[in-house]
Amino acid sequence: MPTVLVVDDDRTVLSLVGRVLRDMDIRVLTARNAEAGLAELRRHQPDALLLDIMLPDGSGLEIARQVREIDPRLPVTFITVSDDSDVAIEAMKLGAYDFLLKPLDVEEVQDVVERALEIRRMMQVPVKMAEGDRGEAATGHVKQDLLVGRSPEILAVYKEVGRVAAQDVSVLIHGESGTGKELVARAIYHHSNRKDECFLAVNCAALSDTLLESELFGHEKGSFTGADRRRIGKFEQCNGGTIFLDEVGDMSPLTQSKVLRLLQEQKFERVGGTETIETDVRIISATNRDLEQMIDDGEFRLDLFHRLNGYRIDLPPLRKRGDDIALLLEHFLARLNSELAKEIRGVSPEALKLLKKYPWPGNVRELEAVLRKTVLRATGPVLVPDFLPEVVRQREPLLDAGEEGEMPSDIKRFIEQRQQTGSKDLYTEGLEMFERYLLTRILRENEGNQSKAAEHLGITRGSLRHKIRALGISIDQVVQPGDSTDKSQADSSE
Repeated sequence: MPTVLVVDDDRTVLSLVGRVLRDMDIRVLTARNAEAGLAELRRHQPDALLLDIMLPDGSGLEIARQVREIDPRLPVTFITVSDDSDVAIEAMKLGAYDFLLKPLDVEEVQDVVERALEIRRMMQVPVKMAEGDRGEAATGHVKQDLLVGRSPEILAVYKEVGRVAAQDVSVLIHGESGTGKELVARAIYHHSNRKDECFLAVNCAALSDTLLESELFGHEKGSFTGADRRRIGKFEQCNGGTIFLDEVGDMSPLTQSKVLRLLQEQKFERVGGTETIETDVRIISATNRDLEQMIDDGEFRLDLFHRLNGYRIDLPPLRKRGDDIALLLEHFLARLNSELAKEIRGVSPEALKLLKKYPWPGNVRELEAVLRKTVLRATGPVLVPDFLPEVVRQREPLLDAGEEGEMPSDIKRFIEQRQQTGSKDLYTEGLEMFERYLLTRILRENEGNQSKAAEHLGITRGSLRHKIRALGISIDQVVQPGDSTDKSQADSSE
């Protein structure tokens, strides 16, 4: 159970926040002055701190400095009246996470605390690269997140992380949805020279252009509709630390230009502001999109791509990781047994065969979601085929588009089955399914000749080659035995 410390001399605030957080299954500690709050902080090492900016025995800024010395990775959220907001903003420049205005809004308190606890998890829980060592995972009490696997493909990723983590360069992580891009980003952070500084993550696809720009760079009061107060952005807040930009291919051209300038000069202005702010951040970015194709289409800046691509790590899809599925199953079972109070001892050979045959378009994320549902349905200590979701048991042809290149005849059914597996990325999965079908069909019709296929598709041969690699298409899959394929064409796609 996560722990939140609330330091405020107002009994009403302590009562309200305590009630709200306990309803969220969060352990709440309270203190009514700075001295008691710092003592609780040292004693219990909470996961987040809600701190009144004005306490009887200390100022918020001074307390923020002491908190940073005790635990530099603790997310601090200030509670303040509107007249004190400038003081809270100054405190945020020292590394505080956010601030709440009195009178407190219950939903805002819940939202801020949830986000703070997630940031704490990212910074506090290290990521270990487990090459089949299952000792700690098997206990069900894992104190770290694991990159699990020992296939050649995932071992290559471990080596890449080791090479680049200590080097203060930008890193671009590329891979399909659900392959573990955030875990790799956190592994880089935890093994870097900035591991004791802040780590913040921003999903560029989850915010509108205006909100994303504000989230990254902050804004001045009145700079756009709804900007009722000044906001400190992630780049200013995370000075000295690391920022993870997920789905970086979804940034607007304006945001791209501002991120480019920051990478070049480590300077920026808040939205609607004129003050130039200097910062020192390391950027780790991730995407499942073909940035090279986006550059060809004029959707992504070439100069920004080169800045983000200081070092590139490509994550393999689960379908190409062989026996790693068995290791992942064991790891997730240990975690789920602990979380769900179950005693599942293993997977039957028949169920394991089905799980290995399934193409896993949602990758590791989908595997975990499917296994959770299977464990909840299980009535015995061994997982058998009857406990698996129908989509895995039947392995419908419409889900084999990634391997066979067959176009699903019933798109509605495809969507329903993806929803059954708990997919959170239907848009991308649908596009990838159609692209894989289209490219496979055109390549087959042109006997594997990529130049002719690119001409029919209306794209460059380089773009086609990138798509073949990104979608995991093999010329051996699309050219039937006896086809007269130019060997050099086939080799170029591997």
